[in-house]
Amino acid sequence: MLLPACAPLPKQHTPRIAREGAYDNGPPQTIRSGGRGKRQSFRQRHVLLDIHSVYNAAFALAEFKSPEFIEAVEKIESVAHDLILKLPSEIPVILKTVLAGTSDWGDAEWKRIVRLGDERGPLLVVHIHCDLEENICRIETAGRVAKRKPRDAEMARRNHAQGKVLAGIDEANLLRLDVTDLSAREAATKIAEWAQKSRQ
Repeated sequence: MLLPACAPLPKQHTPRIAREGAYDNGPPQTIRSGGRGKRQSFRQRHVLLDIHSVYNAAFALAEFKSPEFIEAVEKIESVAHDLILKLPSEIPVILKTVLAGTSDWGDAEWKRIVRLGDERGPLLVVHIHCDLEENICRIETAGRVAKRKPRDAEMARRNHAQGKVLAGIDEANLLRLDVTDLSAREAATKIAEWAQKSRQ
């Protein structure tokens, strides 16, 4: 099971999701979670781990992409994954991130996610995308500042132009969803319906 995201990538390249819960992968500000009440209601039935929840401590204490930064992220993820494995199996877990192209760091993170999926499966991958104009609108949202999330429209333009393939493209349980014209609730409903069918 998983929650919607919207990647600023071309339609043939979209984000992804992880096992028995979800793995949501998409470039900056591609996911809309709805209002506060909706998030609280959702979390009563699911566990959501946004990559920024993992990165915030590393951003505060180390230079981005430095060895110390990467080490901090890996340690925090390790603790989180250990806790996820202790959750009741009926509680879906949703992982939100962006892993595009290839790199030692990104490839290693994807392998950790796949390993978590193997231990707690099934792994469901959702690649979500939206068009460039919508992506820019979302990434420039003022509320991203307090969450230490990037608001650079040029990042969206660059991601669309590069069109890097997102991790999970070869997963058996893969959904590609264009959420440009969908509300958070509509996207979540489509993903939930697909996830339910995939688990039968």
